[in-house]
Amino acid sequence: METTVNQDTHLYPKVQIFSDLEALSAAAAEFIATISRKVTESTGNFSMALSGGVTPRPLYALFGSTLYRERIDWKRVRIFWTDERCVPPDHPESNYKLAFDSFLSRVSIPPNNIHRIKGEASADQAARAYERDIRLFLGGPAFPIFDLIILGVGEDGHTASLFPASGAAKERVRVVAPVYLEPPKLNRVTLTLPTLNNAVQILFLVSGKSKQNVIKEIVEQGNPHHYPAGLVQPRQGYSMWFLDNDAANLLTQNNYR
Repeated sequence: METTVNQDTHLYPKVQIFSDLEALSAAAAEFIATISRKVTESTGNFSMALSGGVTPRPLYALFGSTLYRERIDWKRVRIFWTDERCVPPDHPESNYKLAFDSFLSRVSIPPNNIHRIKGEASADQAARAYERDIRLFLGGPAFPIFDLIILGVGEDGHTASLFPASGAAKERVRVVAPVYLEPPKLNRVTLTLPTLNNAVQILFLVSGKSKQNVIKEIVEQGNPHHYPAGLVQPRQGYSMWFLDNDAANLLTQNNYR
């Protein structure tokens, strides 16, 4: 069962709460199908940046199902990624592989419409190549404009590969930044905060009780710890948060109208 949480001010993001991840994913698929149709009818193409992780897996499986293979005009969709680990495209931890196996290999999308981050290169090389690719196809003044960016939230409040206190989270000039982590963690490449905030639409997908504390702080308490996920506030359009009951467990409904 879905609960819609509406706000009168811009102090809080727009929130919808669902019974579980399955219901959340079905609603997200409908939401994306609807806005992709509207955008393609208006501009001819739809640009979408995907996130990795566990939460979007059911959504991507739906994209690859019979229903959404036909409902979304994949020939007019350009697929990008919010971030990637520095691994080859066939590596089990590759965000590209997750999307490719789930739906990109099953839908009628031209190969040239798939803009993966070349994680097999070094973090800096991959970041620079990815930024060139984004600018080539999306342009934009200082920062490109994505029609939709799908994001998740970590237990530490990170989103994409923008981790708290990291250099990439503080980047304000580059469109794409390298992320260097201590071994055995893998280096990464990520869209920067100004790039995220230049999107027309942000859709957060969050599930699980392990996220409930950070969700409470970001959604209701004004992000006092300055979590990167809470700094995503698009200048045009708005951010939508799809939460399951577990992730939304600590939210106080009296804070909303």
